[in-house]
Amino acid sequence: MAQIDEMRLVVRVARMYYEWDMKQAAIAKQLGLSQPTVSRLLQQAKDMGIIRISVSVPQGVYTDLEEQLVKRFRLRDAIVVDCSGESDERFIERQIGAAAAYYLESALRPNEVVGISSWSATLLALVDAMHPAPRKGDVRVVQILGGVGSPLAEAHAGRLTSRLADLLGGTAIFLPAPGIVGSSAAMEAITADHYVRGAIDLFDQVTTALVGIGAIEPSKLLADSGNRFSMAELEELRAQGAVGDVLLRFFDAYGAPVDTPLNQRVISMRQEELRKVDRSIGVAGGERKFDAILGAIRGGWVNVLVTDHLTAR
Repeated sequence: MAQIDEMRLVVRVARMYYEWDMKQAAIAKQLGLSQPTVSRLLQQAKDMGIIRISVSVPQGVYTDLEEQLVKRFRLRDAIVVDCSGESDERFIERQIGAAAAYYLESALRPNEVVGISSWSATLLALVDAMHPAPRKGDVRVVQILGGVGSPLAEAHAGRLTSRLADLLGGTAIFLPAPGIVGSSAAMEAITADHYVRGAIDLFDQVTTALVGIGAIEPSKLLADSGNRFSMAELEELRAQGAVGDVLLRFFDAYGAPVDTPLNQRVISMRQEELRKVDRSIGVAGGERKFDAILGAIRGGWVNVLVTDHLTAR
């Protein structure tokens, strides 16, 4: 009989707490129990299976996939976006960009130095989806890939940096150089320029980096900017195992850098600098970029991934 009485008390306490939303202190007072006893009875209800707590995940939310990505690839975080029934790259870019914008708005801390790539349609979708944020101290937004190219594309690159700085109430620092130059000598000469060097010197202060993840074949935006390698050079990269790039730094299927003389012609943050960034956010999705995204997270090029659910799977 005593066992039934205790069971009745366990059930009663559980219902008062979970169904009637009573505080433990109120339950203790009403039943003439101590609060530690109420806490013990609630734990007993869980242990006996009287209370079963479950989370009903809405359609289009993929927390299980996100947790699997974080665990498998040792990411800091992952955000998986629902793009059901859509294969259009523009749609996927907008969905991923909007999710990345929400993540960035909630994650940024005061006085951050935010690095942003220059030639990414998905990052532009991120900036377009962001809302103005309350000023968080002395925020600086710096280009981490050369933003000089054809006039139309250059306007896009500048818009990414300036618009994000405006939204964050911060200062924009531009990298007034092409992403790719004709020779290593040209790269050395350009990076010696006072204004170019001013941006590059901020690379080791970046606390959050926003980057796209590119396939070997460049996007239309990148190709139109003039910041692309020739077809022969791309074939050379493929022959050496390259599957994609971050900031025009190419890597293989396992994320290992593909070391070629082409690296000496790129003006952007280097992998070793990117690895030191506290939060490096890769924003990319779609079937065309699957191998590149996998290589990027395998190699630790980014520690936060925002992608679509089909790519995540």
